Amino acid sequence: LRYCYRSFSGQLIIGAMPLNDSTVMFLDEEFSGRMDNLTQVMGLHPHYLQAFLRCHYYLLRMDGPLPLHYRHYIAIMAAARHQCSTLVCQHVQEFEQIGVCSDWLRGLEFCPQRLRNLNEINKILAHRPWLITKQHIQALVKTGEHSWSLAELVHAVVLLAHFHALASFVFGSGVNPDPEVTEVNGVTDDICPPAMAGLCTCHLTNSNQGNRNPLRNPDTGSELEALMERMKRLLEEREDDDASEEEMFTRFEKEKKESLLVVSAGFDEEVVPPSPVARFVDDPSFGYQDFARHGEDNPPTFKAQDYTWEDHGFSLVNRLYSDIGHLLDDKFRTACDLTYYNMASHEGVDTSMLRRALFNYVHCMYGIRYDDYDYGEVNQLLERNLKVYIKTVTCYPERTTRRMYESYWHQFRHSEKVHVNLLLMEARMQAELLYALRAITHYMT
Repeated sequence: LRYCYRSFSGQLIIGAMPLNDSTVMFLDEEFSGRMDNLTQVMGLHPHYLQAFLRCHYYLLRMDGPLPLHYRHYIAIMAAARHQCSTLVCQHVQEFEQIGVCSDWLRGLEFCPQRLRNLNEINKILAHRPWLITKQHIQALVKTGEHSWSLAELVHAVVLLAHFHALASFVFGSGVNPDPEVTEVNGVTDDICPPAMAGLCTCHLTNSNQGNRNPLRNPDTGSELEALMERMKRLLEEREDDDASEEEMFTRFEKEKKESLLVVSAGFDEEVVPPSPVARFVDDPSFGYQDFARHGEDNPPTFKAQDYTWEDHGFSLVNRLYSDIGHLLDDKFRTACDLTYYNMASHEGVDTSMLRRALFNYVHCMYGIRYDDYDYGEVNQLLERNLKVYIKTVTCYPERTTRRMYESYWHQFRHSEKVHVNLLLMEARMQAELLYALRAITHYMT
């Protein structure tokens, strides 16, 4: 049975929850009653899926500064940075169906210079967004035949960040390519793989059981109980903790430096083979480097209170690209606030502390600090295998393995691990946008 199906009343159902009329209309038009693998996995969380689809559809289909074929080509460029053949293949097909400029699919050298000029900001956003400056913005919007307007650039930046983060979700959740992907005029024949080495989508969507194997993980029950106990203790300690601003900063710096030590030790070294999507990648050797590096001059910490999404990013992006700010904000909030008040077999649990630790740990790796957050909680709540998984999914998702996915939270349901990936995806996207929009603001002022 498909995970997406119609009830006897004709209502479209995802999992056990009916969708509202607007989402049903969208799914009918976009998927003809059948959802792709990516949407099936997100469908484990219907409220988030609705927010995601509204934003995704608006970026790619609705009125905006960029023409439709540009949008899909930018999606291809962004997904290719992480060798995400699933997304590249999907948007190669979308591009083909528009029926213009098919030569562009032969590689970057065949697309217009104007699009090639995005290569620099694409690779920096994908791997080291803290390096983006107003000079990068100026180089793109300067006068000339290949220049971008600020509105066009904001649309492009949101697309890039959206698809970088979506690649993290695809690899982190083990989303396989759809079997219906077929050759289109010979273009996708050597781009689209028959399958990926990650989790089979059906394992996630057709089962909501945990990942436990009692023979391999005899202590998983105590692992869960220990996490619950740490959450309870931290909640009690919050009331008595009167740490100074200097102490809070020290805790952030400690966590930032400790993230340097989070590597895939204990896992087989994953060798990522050359990808058939390399034709859409410029400077493939450019990749993630830790924000805080040993023995080097590191960039200054991004103080979240100085440039927040709520007070700065939202208004800028909404002014230059009408309504997208509202859709992004709804998506961010839905992922962060989403809760069913349970953890594995425990019900009635407040998980807000754990959700914030996941989100803020991603931002910490990107050099973003919240001065009202105690980063000591990260080490208490996120065990080493989970940190390895988070860093891999967020920073170099193409290296994610099933073994990493199965190495943490053995008692948790697949849907809970998908929720983790939603938080990682949105934290990563927001981090990229904060750096890019701050650079645009500096250029404008």
